[in-house]
Amino acid sequence: MRSNRISTLIFASFLATGALAAAPVAAQQPYDGLWQVTVHTKTGSCDARTASTVTVSEGKVTGSGAPVSGTVSSGGLVRVSINGAYAAGQLSGNSGSGKWNGASAGVPCSGRWEASRQ
Repeated sequence: MRSNRISTLIFASFLATGALAAAPVAAQQPYDGLWQVTVHTKTGSCDARTASTVTVSEGKVTGSGAPVSGTVSSGGLVRVSINGAYAAGQLSGNSGSGKWNGASAGVPCSGRWEASRQ
């Protein structure tokens, strides 16, 4: 299902931001670890709610889904993209939240995401 794939991709994209903080490749980043991310769709035909766990290690995110690109600043500002879906928000300590937007079968979708370190 395309809507499941979009939600999964948005979910993975958020966590990629924590993975791409600027620092030496082998150094542990402030947002390394396991993250539980929940994506809530507010508008559009994407899945209403999707949750998944991803791993951020040495600035890289692993998990099921498509390739993700993005950044998180030293202050936790999140900006990511994945297959035409975009997410932005803020991480702080062990949690974070923000907004996302994308499309399912050409119909725009958008909503919010929330994350917590496991």
